[in-house]
Amino acid sequence: MDPHHYFFPPASAYRLNKCLFLLKSDDAFRQRYLDDPPGAMTEVGLDAAAQAALAAFDRDRLVGLGAHPYLVFMAGLRLDMERQASAFEYF
Repeated sequence: MDPHHYFFPPASAYRLNKCLFLLKSDDAFRQRYLDDPPGAMTEVGLDAAAQAALAAFDRDRLVGLGAHPYLVFMAGLRLDMERQASAFEYF
């Protein structure tokens, strides 16, 4: 498979992608994550490997676990926007 070609995330990564989607799109979940990362990750049922990768926000590991690169990018951006609100404009 061409590594530059779009891929569909595996079903096994559903919970990880759901968590990333919620971080990107759901203000209440994102705040719960910022207040209590382990609790929020447990809430969506992430396994230990996904929790470790997300806690470190290791983009390569997240994608290696099946996370969609767009969700990784957007979730990271939204978390950065919350942590450094004055550095970003909302879009």
